[in-house]
Amino acid sequence: MLAGVAVGAVAIQGLHAQGKPAVYLVTEIDVTNPEAYGKEFAPKAQASIKAAGGRQIAIGGSGGAGAKGITALEGAAPPKRAVIQQWDSMDALMAWYNGAEYRAALEIGKKYATFRRYAIEGNQ
Repeated sequence: MLAGVAVGAVAIQGLHAQGKPAVYLVTEIDVTNPEAYGKEFAPKAQASIKAAGGRQIAIGGSGGAGAKGITALEGAAPPKRAVIQQWDSMDALMAWYNGAEYRAALEIGKKYATFRRYAIEGNQ
């Protein structure tokens, strides 16, 4: 009977975890030196994202490291690079963003680009 209660508790916890919407980080990047950005910063940043549990959903524009094209549909010109990441929670996103590994990589990135970021909680 106790085993059944334990299994049920684990199942309920799993369902609650599935019910939380993902968090998306959108980053617009004005790259001033695409070659150095692509060699020195992007691989380190992407490795830190993967190690922290984030997922790259889309990478577009200049700067190497798997970027696809960006197509402007309306408004001002698109940034030179744009990235969308998915995270399990805002806590996970902030732990990565404030973590030593990414902060060290970002110091390199700031030599070659400026960044604009915002997080959006997904719909359930």
